[in-house]
Amino acid sequence: MRILIVEDDRAIAENLYEYLDARGHQCDYAHTLAAATLLLQGSSFDAAILDRNLPDGDGIGLARRLRAAGNALPLLILTARDTLEDKLTGFAAGADDYLVKPFALQEVEVRLSALVRRAGAQPQAGVCRQGPLEYDGSAQEVRLAGQPLRLPPKALKLVAELLPHPNRVFSRRELEIAIWGHEQESSDNLRSVLHTLRRALGEESGVQVVNVHGLGYKLVCA
Repeated sequence: MRILIVEDDRAIAENLYEYLDARGHQCDYAHTLAAATLLLQGSSFDAAILDRNLPDGDGIGLARRLRAAGNALPLLILTARDTLEDKLTGFAAGADDYLVKPFALQEVEVRLSALVRRAGAQPQAGVCRQGPLEYDGSAQEVRLAGQPLRLPPKALKLVAELLPHPNRVFSRRELEIAIWGHEQESSDNLRSVLHTLRRALGEESGVQVVNVHGLGYKLVCA
């Protein structure tokens, strides 16, 4: 997962960053709402951790603006505000989950994974295209140069995960969660799905799923 951490307490932010980074996630950090807004405008994230008490305002305001703009980015509010009213306000603003400080780092990761998994389970509407490859979320169909590809469900999920983010490296763990909803005990399961997709794409299509040694996989379109 690529995660945006919006937190002004440096010690907390560093703990989150170091733990999630060690677990194979990509993290960016913002200590103000303004900095978070700039990062969100320039990059694509899978989820965000959002504090409420920030130097330039309440994180709830950012949640409201994202939802008003139609941005469905999964949001986990992480705050010391622990009353029922605070939690209801957070959810009303568009938060997907609400966790009170102090917290366990393991729980933060589990909650984020659940949010991303839940978001990925929703059928994507519209058509996403990269080069000759396109994915129609409404029809749940993949086409190569205009011709439908016959793909099993797991390979279809793999395309839906990779295609909107060409050249982005996805870890094995991220792809397994996207396809199965949880990590796999053996890497052979993902390799099998990758083999199926690569065989369907062929060698002359200009579209490849590339293995980035030690990091994961990315979709490359010529």
